[in-house]
Amino acid sequence: MTAWYGIAGYLPFEWAQFTFMQNALLAVIIVAPLFALLGCLVISNQMAFFSDAIGHAALTGIAIGALAGLADPFWAMIGFALVLTLLVSLLRRYSAVSTDTVIGLMMAFAVALGVVLLSRGGGFARYSRFLVGDILTITPAEIGRLLVLLAGVVVVWITLFNRFFFISLNQALARSRGIRVGLMETLFAMIVALGVTVSIPWVGLLVINALLIVPAAAARNAARNMPQYILGSVGISLLSGIAGLIASYYWNTATGATIVLFAMACFVLSFLIRRR
Repeated sequence: MTAWYGIAGYLPFEWAQFTFMQNALLAVIIVAPLFALLGCLVISNQMAFFSDAIGHAALTGIAIGALAGLADPFWAMIGFALVLTLLVSLLRRYSAVSTDTVIGLMMAFAVALGVVLLSRGGGFARYSRFLVGDILTITPAEIGRLLVLLAGVVVVWITLFNRFFFISLNQALARSRGIRVGLMETLFAMIVALGVTVSIPWVGLLVINALLIVPAAAARNAARNMPQYILGSVGISLLSGIAGLIASYYWNTATGATIVLFAMACFVLSFLIRRR
């Protein structure tokens, strides 16, 4: 972190002289490509509703952590997100209802349970910070968590991307080629759950799904092949992330929501370019 502070301190901007802004800028630089890579496959696999469900279900993870007396509900959120992901995968495979129905049922249950547990004794307001997030409070230790997660996602991306993408194109053909579709889908769903849950305290569960899918959707409008799609998603995510962070500093607004607005502006622009 000392090297980063030295680099960021040379930026010729007022906001760059504050340590909390330097931490937030580094977090954005890490989260942007992380969400961009995941978002490309989330859209290709039509999993936008699933990632939204995981984000909202974090309420129950927070509640479990609070009941367990944990000062930081981070690990409770991670554990519940992974358990919920496994339940969704099992129900998708063995139940008679459609995938979106399964996800909707599990999200409704998890959100309701979380609200009930957190509202006991009127204590829900203490956890409202998770709704909007605050990336300006991120610490070097938490940035380290994001770096580890990004490294893990990059490794999985390099080794398994072709299988994930093949499954998104044609599951039957993927099975005929010996790909274990169910296992791959569950693995990818767990990676998405980890990415979403780890980022919630700083992004906010109300907007985190938008931050995941909007840059990828914007890139898809303009891309003509997969490399353009991936690089475009990373570029739009970085651009909107940095612009939203700086704008939120001067506008005194929630950083996560401000980043989403810039990402939506990129989406509208890409849509207009595609129409032409």
